[in-house]
Amino acid sequence: MEITDHIKSLAEAGHLLAAAAEQAGPGAPVPTCPGWQVRSLLRHTGMVHRWAATYVTEGHTSYRPDGGEPDLDGGALLDWFREGHGGLVDALAHAPADLECWTFMPAPSPLAFWARRQAHETTIHRVDAESARGGPLSPVTAVRALDGIGELLLGFHARPKSRVRTQEPRTLRIRATDTDTAWTVRLSPEPPRAARTYGCEVGGVDCELSGTAEELYLTLWNRLPVTAVTVTGDPGLATLWCENSGVTWS
Repeated sequence: MEITDHIKSLAEAGHLLAAAAEQAGPGAPVPTCPGWQVRSLLRHTGMVHRWAATYVTEGHTSYRPDGGEPDLDGGALLDWFREGHGGLVDALAHAPADLECWTFMPAPSPLAFWARRQAHETTIHRVDAESARGGPLSPVTAVRALDGIGELLLGFHARPKSRVRTQEPRTLRIRATDTDTAWTVRLSPEPPRAARTYGCEVGGVDCELSGTAEELYLTLWNRLPVTAVTVTGDPGLATLWCENSGVTWS
């Protein structure tokens, strides 16, 4: 996906998130984030948007802590969220292509990193808001879902802090049935090593998770239960993923 595609995705997801949050109400529980209410979701995501925007607009080349979450609620919280989301979209849309700033995963450029990261950050939390509201989820295109799976497997879980590990070498395949794309994920006591492949490979792995790109995207981010996809082989590896793959802010 191009940077402009990610910015468009970010804009759409933020608008949908705010609309779903408004419909659900600030006190509604968020089933995909146990212990959270919609107000928690808005405060967190709005804080992340402002934190990301400072790197883009101020060009910080080292880590800076976030500014904390506001003591806002109700309509004031929604207005604050929408303002921060709009500011991030605007910052990314007008940033120079040669932007230099801090990032925390490999990317073609800092601008590409922040546009992609915030597009998926907001899409996943849009799912949270819609889950709190109830009713059908807004769709995620196969292209966007595949990109998000790639970021998760090749970015987040390539980092030393990934907890998806096994004592003995094991192999997990993630296969999108509506495309010709799959990932082979090699598990060991070290961080997972994933590689994207093309074509319909069969066999040769300990476990395979298969489903549409959208189903896999939401399942791997723990926004759908693993029963939303087909598990072939050792189900223990699917359980391992669900129990250990969560990405947290701290």
